[in-house]
Amino acid sequence: MPRIEPLNPPYEPEIGEALRTWMPPGVAHDPLQLFRVLHRNPELASRMRVLGAGLLAHGKIPDLDREIVIARACALSGCAYEWGVHAATFAGAVGLTGEQIRATVTGDPAPWSAGQRTVIRAVDELHEHAAISQETWKALAEHYDQAQLLEFVVLAGWYRTIGQLANSLELDDEPWATPFPRT
Repeated sequence: MPRIEPLNPPYEPEIGEALRTWMPPGVAHDPLQLFRVLHRNPELASRMRVLGAGLLAHGKIPDLDREIVIARACALSGCAYEWGVHAATFAGAVGLTGEQIRATVTGDPAPWSAGQRTVIRAVDELHEHAAISQETWKALAEHYDQAQLLEFVVLAGWYRTIGQLANSLELDDEPWATPFPRT
């Protein structure tokens, strides 16, 4: 049971409209629990949506790399909730295999290219040290321009924040989400 109960329908009209903007068109399931809890504070939810939607829909990092960053940041935070949502919703669409999505949790380097291992190493360094080493930064800079490098750091930090939020709220996994691998 979440520490803050998600809103349930029927929603106030402005909340219902706001929740619709958080979900992609044509999605068959209800708005995510995370979104319904955040709308207990609509002003905060509105501010968070701008950054979250911008990173997902208008980012400069390639979609595949974006989802590797998100999955690894969520895995390192132990956030089964958000990891499972992204694994179910985005992983296959961007080309992540089942082996790769599991490896974001287990740390297995086998399914990754050299560039993808650099992405994972950078997320690991941010998680452990709140900084990226000079060596890893240089390797990232071979593939990303300055705008992408800035976005990379914000993306990893944003999903650590989302992981902390979902974990602290003790959200139940979405019923359709991919189960978090137990290592």
